[in-house]
Amino acid sequence: MPDDLFQQVLDAARARGVTEIEVIFSSETQALTRFANNAIHQNVAERATHLSIRPVIDGRTARASTNRLDQASIRSAVAEAIAISRLTQPDPELLPLFQGPASASPPRHFPETASATPRHRAESVAEAIGVVESQGQTSAGTYSTAETELTLFNSHGMRATHRETMARFSITAMAADSSGWAKASACDRRAISPGALAESAARKASLSGAPRELPPGRYTVILEPAAVLDLVGQMFMDFSATAIRDGRSFLNDRIGQKLFGDNVTVYDDVLHPEQSGAPFDGEGVPRRRLTLIDRGEIRDIAYSRQAAAQAGVEATGHGLALPNEMGEVPMNVVVQGGDVSLEDMIAGVGRAILVTRLWYIREVDPYEKIFTGMTRDGTFLVEAGCIVAGLRNLRFNQSLIEMLSNVERLSTTARSSGEEAFDMVVPAMQVREFNFTEVTKY
Repeated sequence: MPDDLFQQVLDAARARGVTEIEVIFSSETQALTRFANNAIHQNVAERATHLSIRPVIDGRTARASTNRLDQASIRSAVAEAIAISRLTQPDPELLPLFQGPASASPPRHFPETASATPRHRAESVAEAIGVVESQGQTSAGTYSTAETELTLFNSHGMRATHRETMARFSITAMAADSSGWAKASACDRRAISPGALAESAARKASLSGAPRELPPGRYTVILEPAAVLDLVGQMFMDFSATAIRDGRSFLNDRIGQKLFGDNVTVYDDVLHPEQSGAPFDGEGVPRRRLTLIDRGEIRDIAYSRQAAAQAGVEATGHGLALPNEMGEVPMNVVVQGGDVSLEDMIAGVGRAILVTRLWYIREVDPYEKIFTGMTRDGTFLVEAGCIVAGLRNLRFNQSLIEMLSNVERLSTTARSSGEEAFDMVVPAMQVREFNFTEVTKY
């Protein structure tokens, strides 16, 4: 089907005198079961297809899209893309369409996920609800499964395809004065245990009951992987050659400098076994593994084709679909971990605040990477290696540069989901001198 669509686009473009054309075809089937108050209240399914067309005409380019795949709609979308392109100003930095070998797609499509039924999701949700109900708590959350296909063609012979499935389960357990939360995602739904996630959320809700109030100040914290993702994940859009050129990155004048602690190493690797996503970027360029931070030192940054041409280097395969203002973004971030479990980390600390996750995160200072936000759904006081009480949630005001210079211990890594738009592979972190500024009302 995609090959036939591409030929139709190519024929329609040639009929209008245009020979350079790029086409992105995507299809997605997604189903979602939503529950609240210990009962399923919504079950929806959606199938969508999308055809996006970008011509290159005398240094001009634009994009038009359609979700209607009949011949007339395809011709109309081609005509629109060509008309918009001809109305734009020429871009002297615009490159011809990419020519190069396609990337081999990693095995991220699982029939068990693609064929998940409403009954399967309902039975999994019922199991999770039963766990929370048995503790006298109330549950809410979602369970979704999806199957996607992405194919990129261009008139220079590029053809790159990626197929993937994804399952996500999220649950919040609510008690009278406390709550707990857990979430997981995986290409193979069999890697997710809704019952185990419900047990974790219910345990957090129970342990954080009758929360104490701790005064604002600087504390040693243990950030669970979701909290690490929520906060540390805020900075990787800055690892972009375009962002640096535009002066909107905290890495301006800092490439090659040691900003963080010796135990902080971060890389971007689309082929990591716990990662997801296509092995090529928005122009079809294969994604390369990047070492973003090497033992605290800023090393690699992402380059789109255009940014790479300007800098005289090789593109890294992190460019977004053109035209765009962002340039490129690392999408498969892996924070290197340590050799202890989260439980061992807790057991080995004298006094600390354990944080399940963060939310309502906002940037305060873009260059020093200072963020504010709040803890949520499980904040605990740890003393002598034991969780001794739940805590009222706290607001923080924290520089990521300072935080990643104060990392004392790292757990083993795991794929983690949080408030971020993309998942990451991260460890839990024990950090000293984390700055809490006030106690929240809830």
